[in-house]
Amino acid sequence: MADLPKFEDIPVAEIVMRARTRSVSRDAVAVLRQSYEDHSGFTTPIHVRKVKSGFELIDGAHRLTLARDLGLETILARVWHCSQEEARFFETDANLALAHLTPVALARSLAVRHEAYLNLHPGTAPGVAGGKARQNQQTTEMSFADFVGAVMGVTPRQVQRIVRAGRALMPDQAQALEAAPKRVTMDDLYVISKIGEAGERSFVIDTLARGGAPKAAAARKLWKAEQGMAPEPLTNTDQTLLRLMDAWKRAPKIARRRFLEEKGGEVQALLDEMHDD
Repeated sequence: MADLPKFEDIPVAEIVMRARTRSVSRDAVAVLRQSYEDHSGFTTPIHVRKVKSGFELIDGAHRLTLARDLGLETILARVWHCSQEEARFFETDANLALAHLTPVALARSLAVRHEAYLNLHPGTAPGVAGGKARQNQQTTEMSFADFVGAVMGVTPRQVQRIVRAGRALMPDQAQALEAAPKRVTMDDLYVISKIGEAGERSFVIDTLARGGAPKAAAARKLWKAEQGMAPEPLTNTDQTLLRLMDAWKRAPKIARRRFLEEKGGEVQALLDEMHDD
């Protein structure tokens, strides 16, 4: 895209919206309408490219759809002079922005957004809506979980779990987990969010951050072992040995004989090695 784009108020009627890589969701448009009303307008411009007949949409299908629903004559847009191929590349980049977030970044972002949302819509806080309904003062705003779920395409319950996970992390802890040698998963964050004792939570986060355990659940076992509340976790070798012994114990005699026919030479070599030691 050689030419620098310009911000312009352009006629909604002159914008063509061709087939999109991501279809327009009416639920997401409803969510966007609430945001539009909260801020008395759109918070970000759409992106279009200049074509002979007017303009072709690059990014902002839901904003453009809402503008049409509201009967707006113009909308703020960033106008690009580029090829159709460059426009498609730009569109897919915008769609992938959320996917680029790590689980830690997503959880922290939603936790911060949730706090801001409750400040804007205190009537949607847990326990408040029911009281307002009894007093015939129920607000019409959807809950934060419904709001984000409609945009992300996940259930409200999943949003609530992600927010709880993000709320359990302090900013410095989130930074430490982002730098962990093994990527921290959303399941790890769910485990951390359920830890009530601050010392244990800090231990688990520190252990994951320095690669001392592969998963948060394993780090919790290490913590309990250090506190004398559980036996020392088995090593990988011990776990493998138990699986081998269990398989041998459950195998019928004919299967054991077949095993020795296949692997008897290796077994004998190991026995000789042990005898020499």
